[in-house]
Formats: sequence, structure tokens, C-alpha cells
Amino acid sequence: QLQIVESGGGSVHPGGSLRLSCAVSGFSLDDYAIGWFRRAPGKELEGVLCISTSGGGTNYADSVKGRFTASGDNAKNTVYLQMNSLKPEDTAVYFCAASRGFYCSVHAPFEYDYWGQGTQVTVSS
Repeated sequence: QLQIVESGGGSVHPGGSLRLSCAVSGFSLDDYAIGWFRRAPGKELEGVLCISTSGGGTNYADSVKGRFTASGDNAKNTVYLQMNSLKPEDTAVYFCAASRGFYCSVHAPFEYDYWGQGTQVTVSS
């Protein structure tokens, strides 16, 4: 059974860091790219970044470049989202999603077939 589970969310002060995890089962990261998306209260779904751990690279939204990075451990079927220098505007529910293929787009959530339930990230003083 295919499953995606995010974890690692929480509350942090501005300037702080969090690392989110996206654990997948039922499919291989060799065949799927992983995207991170977020939805802030009252706002539309926004792409954060996506990563192809099989060598297709990582694409970032402009809003997180230089602050967020992604990495993957294919042996553990887990992708990580490292978030540094967090800002209040990063507050959102963060979702992990899987898109079959070698490349990925951070601007095309409709290309992602499977989604996790999300994890809350709150940045406030």
C-alpha cells in the first residue's frame, strides 16, 4: 500500500530551523520525485521545492532559495526538508507529494500523484 507520512513540524522562533521528514512506502524514490508544498491560512497551495533523488536535481521556489534545502535517503525511503532562517511567513501546513518520473516541477502540484496528510510549521516570536 502506497503511503506518504510527513513529520518534524512544530513551533519555532524567527531565525530558527526545523527539519521535516517525508517517509514513503509502497514505491521507490528511484522512480518518483518528491515535492514539498505548503498552504498558509487563507492562501493557496504553494510549491516550496522538489527533489529527484535519482539524479534529476532539486528545484526551489524563489521564496525559499538560500534558506531551505532537501536531501534524500533512498535506502530509508525518506526525503528531508531542512528549513533554516525561518520567517513568520513560512508558517503553513507542509505537504510532501510524489510525482513519478526523473524530473520535477515546484510549480505544478497537479503533476503529483500521491500526497501526505501534512505537518504544521509555525514561526512566531
